[in-house]
Amino acid sequence: MTNPQSESYQMVLMSSNNYVQKIRESMMMSKSELARKAHVTVQTIDRIEKGKPCRLDTKRKIILALGYKLGEREKIFMDDDEEAEMGENGAQENNN
Repeated sequence: MTNPQSESYQMVLMSSNNYVQKIRESMMMSKSELARKAHVTVQTIDRIEKGKPCRLDTKRKIILALGYKLGEREKIFMDDDEEAEMGENGAQENNN
C-alpha cells in the first residue's frame, strides 16, 4: 500500500518549478528559518515552494540563504535560464 503523504509530497515537487522545499528539508531547515536567513516572509517561501513566480532578487536571496552560489541557481530554480538572459539583456540596455 502506498503512503498518501509521500504521494502528495511527490506531486508538490513535480508541479513545482524549483527544488527549494526539497533542499530546505534535506538541510532540516524550517520555512521560518529560511525566511529569516533570506530576509523574506514565510508566505513568500510558501508561495515559491508551491511553484509560484517570484522576483529575481528574491531568488538571489533564497539561493544565498541555502548556502549556494549564484552560479548554481539551476540546482534550485529550473526556469532561471530564461530569466537570467532577460536580466542580462536588461542590464546591457541600461549600460548603453
